[in-house]
Amino acid sequence: MAPHTQTGSGRLSRGLLLLWALLETGLCHVGVEAESFGQDARTSPPVTMFNWTAQLVEETYANITQKCWEFFVDLMRNVTASELCEWKVISRPYSLLQACLEDWADHLHYGYPNALAEQYIFQSHHRYFHNCTLEHQVYFDPPEDVLLAMIITPICLIPFLVTLVIWRSKDGKAQP
Repeated sequence: MAPHTQTGSGRLSRGLLLLWALLETGLCHVGVEAESFGQDARTSPPVTMFNWTAQLVEETYANITQKCWEFFVDLMRNVTASELCEWKVISRPYSLLQACLEDWADHLHYGYPNALAEQYIFQSHHRYFHNCTLEHQVYFDPPEDVLLAMIITPICLIPFLVTLVIWRSKDGKAQP
């Protein structure tokens, strides 16, 4: 008996998205009848071999990423304006968009990150998350002159303190 693996909702939705994208791009043909494969048990249906050119891969990836984006926009319709900056609410749609872009790039051997995926990520930030501000104060590095003074001051104090300790120890008097 083969082990049974449980499929999570994230894996299932990615699988459905994959099937939908394949149907839309024409890579998966449905309704084509098999021609006389039942006659000989040793024969199997022919396997279509694709000659993937760079242009075809890029075009396919562009079509699929458009579907990823549409799926993300559909998920974001359920998010209210007050919830747009709450990570607990937006993490699932955002992660699904990123996973869709990354998984398809990996599947097509297209390379990730790429310009098209970055465009969709930037578009998501511009469209949905541009008003999100940090609640915590952002700390910046001090100006260079202040930073230089903070570094040099202890370095200059060390020889002075060493000299002071040596000078006091040469006094020879026992300290009470």
